[in-house]
Amino acid sequence: MNRRLILNLLRREGPRSRADIATVIGLSPAAVTFVVADLLEEGIVVEGQAVPGPAGRRPIPVEINYQHALAVGFKLMVDSVECVATDLATNPVAAMRVGLAGHDPDDVADLLAGTVPELVKLAGRPKARLAGIGISMPGVINHEQTACVRSHRFQWDNVPLASLVAARVHVPVWLEDDTNAYAIAQQLFGLGRQHRNMAVLAVGVGISCALVIDGKLYRGANGAAGKFGHTLFEEGGRLCECGKRGCLMAYHSELSMLRRWREATGREDLGLPELRTALASGDATATDLVAHSGRSIGTALANLVNITDPEVIVAGGEAVSLGDHFLIPLREALAARTFRTAPPLLPDWEDNSWARGAAALVTQKIFDFESSGGVTDIATLGVRSSTSAA
Repeated sequence: MNRRLILNLLRREGPRSRADIATVIGLSPAAVTFVVADLLEEGIVVEGQAVPGPAGRRPIPVEINYQHALAVGFKLMVDSVECVATDLATNPVAAMRVGLAGHDPDDVADLLAGTVPELVKLAGRPKARLAGIGISMPGVINHEQTACVRSHRFQWDNVPLASLVAARVHVPVWLEDDTNAYAIAQQLFGLGRQHRNMAVLAVGVGISCALVIDGKLYRGANGAAGKFGHTLFEEGGRLCECGKRGCLMAYHSELSMLRRWREATGREDLGLPELRTALASGDATATDLVAHSGRSIGTALANLVNITDPEVIVAGGEAVSLGDHFLIPLREALAARTFRTAPPLLPDWEDNSWARGAAALVTQKIFDFESSGGVTDIATLGVRSSTSAA
C-alpha cells in the first residue's frame, strides 16, 4: 500500500523529496525512506538534483524512472493491428502497423509475438527490459482470466488470447476492452489524470463509454460495462453488429455515419478523408448528417451523465477528427439535457492513442503493485522464428 501511494504521488505531482512525500501522504519519514530505498534499488525511481531548502538543507528529490523498462501495446482491429512500444509513461518510442489477414486465435497470437522483437529493435533499445504486453480489442473481456468472452467483430467466444501470447513471449500479458484500456491511459497520464470520476467516450467503428469511478475503472459484473453504443436509439431500426436492431451505434458510429452518407449521395467510394473535406467545404448533406449524429450521441450521453455524474468526459475515436461539426452539436445536446451543469467534454485525438492505451495496461500494474515480478530481458525473449512481423 505504501509503495502504491508513493508511486502514484510521484506520477501525479512529479519529483518530490522524501520529506514532502511523508507530509503529503501522511507516512512516517522512516517508512518513506524504507520504501524509496527499495524503489531506488529496483531502478523504478531515481534521485534528482538537490534543491535549496530551509536552514541550508538541500533535500534530494526522487522521481519515477520512466525509462526503466518498455511496455508493448497492441490495439487489435478487424484487418490490422496498431503496435507501439512505450516507456512507462506511455510515451511512444516505436510504432508500426501490421496487417491482420484472419482471426484464428493462434495465428493472431503468432503475429503479436513475432512483432514484439521488431518493435524493440525499432525502438533502438536491444538491452531494454520488457515490463509486459498489453492487448486491447473490441469485445467483452474477462479481466481476471484475461480472455475474450465475446467479440462480434472477431467472432470469438472464450478465447484466452493473453495466455496464447504469453506462452510465446514468456512475459506477463494483459487483455482489456479497447475503450477500457484507453480510459486507463487517460486516467494515468492523459486528460483524466487529475480526476477520480470521469467518462471516456469513444466514437469509431462502434460507440462505447468507459467509466472511472472513485479512481477505479468500472467493468461491471460480467466485464460488459460501457457498451454505450448498444443503448436503444430507434425501436426496430437498423441492424447492429450485435444482432439486435435500433442500437445507437448502428446509426451514429463513425462507420455508420459513413454508411449513411454513402446512402445519401449514392457514392460507395467515400471515406473519412472525403467526409472531412466535405465538411470543410460546407457541404450541406455532410454537415447535417454529422450534426445529427453529434446531437443524438449528446442526448444519449446526457442520460449517462445524469446517472453517473462524472467530473469530466474525455472523447476519442475517429469521429473526433470531424471537429466542431460533430463536437458542437454533441456539447449542445448534452448541456440541454443534463440535470446539473454538463461536465467539460475534452476531445483527444493523438496518433497511437489506442495502442498507448493497451501499453497502459502494463504501466497500470506497476502503479497498482501487482506485477513487480513481470520483467525480463529482451535478449531472453522467446518467440517463434517462423512468424513474420511484416
